[in-house]
Amino acid sequence: MTPETNHNALREQPMGELFKQLSDDLSTLVRQELELARAEMTDKGKKAGVGIGMFGGAGVLGLLALATLTTCLIAALSTGMEVWIAALIVTVIYGAAASLLALTGKERVTEATPPVPEQTIETVKEDAQWAKTQLSSEQR
Repeated sequence: MTPETNHNALREQPMGELFKQLSDDLSTLVRQELELARAEMTDKGKKAGVGIGMFGGAGVLGLLALATLTTCLIAALSTGMEVWIAALIVTVIYGAAASLLALTGKERVTEATPPVPEQTIETVKEDAQWAKTQLSSEQR
């Protein structure tokens, strides 16, 4: 069916039928946009989950750093020898690993924000523009 034939067929339909068809098409469009939004939000949630897990890992390594620092202080106080230097080096290594995990986790959480369905918003804008174009062509 050519666009001109389709246009003529639309002109011959009663207004009630055209409004019903418009309502059905709009319902379908809204359902599809909601499905797209749901899929997009699921994807962003997964990315945020990985980042939050890395924050948890940073917390565990931070706790290990605190335990090692405590060991360092005990070794320094109890022996007065250079055992505390080794404990201090381990503490610095754990602290650096915790910092690296925290920064990587922050980056992953930032990638997943803002938690809005950006692709869905863009397609809704495109749909609105298409509808405006259709309305203006119908009025000519």
